[in-house]
Amino acid sequence: MKRILILGVAALVLAVLAPSIGTQGVSGLAVAQAQTPTDPADPADPAYRWPALIDEALEEASERGIEVLVEVTRAPRWANGGRPTNWAPRRPAAFAAFAEAASRRYPGVSHWLIWGEPSRHENFRPLRRVVFGRRVPPRARRGPRLYARILDGAYGRLKAVDRSDLVIGGNTFTTGDAPPRSFVKLLRLPNGRPPRMDLYGHNPFTARQPALKLPALNHGWVDFGTLDTLVRAIDRNLGRRPGGGRLRLFLGEWTLPTDHANREFNFWVTRKLQARWLAQALRVTRRWKRIYSLAWLELYDEPPNSNGDEVNRGLLDHRGNKKPSYAAFKKG
Repeated sequence: MKRILILGVAALVLAVLAPSIGTQGVSGLAVAQAQTPTDPADPADPAYRWPALIDEALEEASERGIEVLVEVTRAPRWANGGRPTNWAPRRPAAFAAFAEAASRRYPGVSHWLIWGEPSRHENFRPLRRVVFGRRVPPRARRGPRLYARILDGAYGRLKAVDRSDLVIGGNTFTTGDAPPRSFVKLLRLPNGRPPRMDLYGHNPFTARQPALKLPALNHGWVDFGTLDTLVRAIDRNLGRRPGGGRLRLFLGEWTLPTDHANREFNFWVTRKLQARWLAQALRVTRRWKRIYSLAWLELYDEPPNSNGDEVNRGLLDHRGNKKPSYAAFKKG
């Protein structure tokens, strides 16, 4: 299993995760918020402000033999008509040009994830709600099809810089305003073809044990136990990767909160069960070749707060003491 550090660049934005050491991230690092670049594909354009924190993370990852993934997401107001950054750019080509600039700025990066969870309305607008199994009206198709153009354009520009780079698209999660099994069906370019990508990203959060072929979830949702249903939808609707071979799954975020109810998830497990289910998920990841990578979110528990609803999803508690899941992750 690969060790990958995930960095996020907000755009345009860059973001970082590390499956091997938890997904402690560098998120929301705006690069081009203030002004329109004269040459968007040129990393030296004066409009860009590349965060020093990313250079530091890349250097440390290199020293530890960890590959790096950069997430390219969001759009500045000059690119999306003055809207908040969760609105897509009006011209997908502008996003693609920024992806090229990021690739040229960080030549050592080999994995590129295009927009985090665009199947969530709050992350990607103009996405509208889609009901699984029902006819999708034209206005609800607009969001996924715009994302398809953004993804395909970024793929072309990234590959032009380095053909060996791997581009991760889709990036759905368990539920969503457009459920994953609907989202993959709606990813179409104006010519009717699916967008190009090397890996399909999915965050399979679940309150069930991570064993494959569990009973299907309603509403077109996909958790860890129903990844086989997502793979079938991908094969049917997205086909094979441009270089040949079936699309594999990049599981960019997965976690199991412990100890008590929390502000983020509607479930929690004991520390012992967290360790057991994590070990089980890692066994599935090793054995099933359709999974490329599994990232754990994250290394440390949150510190206690006055409401008592902190999220304890770490392999370590907030003081750095090892939980049982630390040994399970290290072994797996």
